[in-house]
Amino acid sequence: MLDKKKPYGMDLHTDMAFVAAGYNILMVVILLTKLVLQRKTFRRCEMDKRNRLIAIGLIGVGCMMIFGRWLGFFSIVALLFLFLGVYRTTSGKVKQGYKLLGIGAILLLLDHLVLVLGICLISLGMFFTKSKRVQRKEGFMQKQNFSSRFDWDRSPWVMHSLSSWHILGEADLDLSLAMAEQKETVMLFQGIFGDMDIQLSDDYGVEIEAFVLFGSIEFGNGRDTGMLNRLNWKSPNYESSEYKVKFSVSYLMGDLDVRLS
Repeated sequence: MLDKKKPYGMDLHTDMAFVAAGYNILMVVILLTKLVLQRKTFRRCEMDKRNRLIAIGLIGVGCMMIFGRWLGFFSIVALLFLFLGVYRTTSGKVKQGYKLLGIGAILLLLDHLVLVLGICLISLGMFFTKSKRVQRKEGFMQKQNFSSRFDWDRSPWVMHSLSSWHILGEADLDLSLAMAEQKETVMLFQGIFGDMDIQLSDDYGVEIEAFVLFGSIEFGNGRDTGMLNRLNWKSPNYESSEYKVKFSVSYLMGDLDVRLS
């Protein structure tokens, strides 16, 4: 028995239908794959955050188990506030992080006065050593205070070489308002807690060496937060400028903001 032949074009039409159906199925598969990947990525982000919190919690519990016999109630609460402060600071909530760090430091001070005094004495000793190293010329001003505040951003001010140590410090400096006494000025700021804003000017060649153990350093449009923040920078016109300024900033906990001209 002979097979009947299909009309011309029937195979081509059927093939095109299969191709179209296959294309639609492929598009649906790709769309579903994208949705699954996005969901997995979202879940992965949540899992990473959850795992990080679990890791921090386990580390904290382990430290309490190891050092708990030497730590009192205030010490444990102070460490919790310090950890939360560091976490908030690294997450971008700087002001809230500083408040938590301050509360933790006060509680730690109440329970470990000798330890805090030891830290202050070590910082002060390092200040005297560093001041002698960076201040190579005579005639600079040296100050040690519990609290210091420098409002040099409101009106013209005379800029001279300075070494300042403090437990609590705040400084606002605008170099466009500064009148230099010498062609080379060195300004050293060091302490426990510090908040410093520097507005640069093209009139001066500027070099900055900064270190903040806990806190943040903002330079231009970039910002580094967390622990062990460091900045080493020299302006392009430093060597050719008639007047030069070097800033050396070091804080245990602080916030440094450098704004370009």
